[in-house]
Amino acid sequence: MSELAALIPHAGNMCLLDRVVACSADEIECAARSQNSPDHPLRRGGQLSALHLVEYAAQAAAVHGAMQAGGIQRGMLAALREVHLHVVRVDDIDTELRVHATRRLSQASGSLYDFRVEAGGRPLCAGRVAIAFV
Repeated sequence: MSELAALIPHAGNMCLLDRVVACSADEIECAARSQNSPDHPLRRGGQLSALHLVEYAAQAAAVHGAMQAGGIQRGMLAALREVHLHVVRVDDIDTELRVHATRRLSQASGSLYDFRVEAGGRPLCAGRVAIAFV
């Protein structure tokens, strides 16, 4: 995880991804188990909403962008589109999360990624995220 923390602007347990499984010029697949952590920074009332999978996807996109650019690209989540949640919560999922992100557009002002998150081959969340560079 320390290698990933060097590629995103998050620190400590807010770095949600554990490792990069595969990466190419336009795609990345990351793995995570942090959804089971009792001190997950996004938990509320002891639960982790499936909506927070968007943050996993945004971090995968950030890692991909940094790997392609050779360093952190400071950015912020600018827009979400066509987000589909297939579950209500994810803290009760015991298998590893797989976060897939595919870059559809990259320009000086930002990037656009399609994403999907699965666990054990089961779809959990999918959508599109726009990242604006700052």
